[in-house]
Amino acid sequence: MDISSDYFAIFGFPVSYEIDLKLLADRYRNLQRQFHPDRYADKPAREQRLAEQYASLVNQAYSELKSPLQRAQYMLALQGVDGGSDSAITRDPAFLMEQMALREALAEVRDAADPLSALSRVADDASGQYSILQQQFARQLQAGELERALETVTRMQFFSKLLNEVKALEQELDE
Repeated sequence: MDISSDYFAIFGFPVSYEIDLKLLADRYRNLQRQFHPDRYADKPAREQRLAEQYASLVNQAYSELKSPLQRAQYMLALQGVDGGSDSAITRDPAFLMEQMALREALAEVRDAADPLSALSRVADDASGQYSILQQQFARQLQAGELERALETVTRMQFFSKLLNEVKALEQELDE
């Protein structure tokens, strides 16, 4: 394995936003087995260090490629665009108003007559919009529209954070 390879090459994928997540997980497990430190316990120190570096690289690559947002940010980085800034903002007032409405709906979940149903509605809405943004990003990147793709990634960040909050609230309500 070439440690300087891009994350897609590590898993034998072409550089594309659309990837088979099941195949990614399968290849990840195979690489983890291949570079597991126990397999190198009786090898020279140099080989042990290389195996640890490869295992670490495989973990990082898998983590980034399995996440739609991190994969998009990584793909922008491959194009020389910093899409990983959490401080990136969108100036679209309509989008910001939608975000405020979703956040208000999430804040009202605890007081709803049926909190789990209310949470499910917020989750479905957010998931649907997040999916649409992922499709837009793939088209924009393929068309070389890097500025539009960066704006889409900025919007994806909002939904990724919101969906994480939805999951946290769901766990809280389940307890």
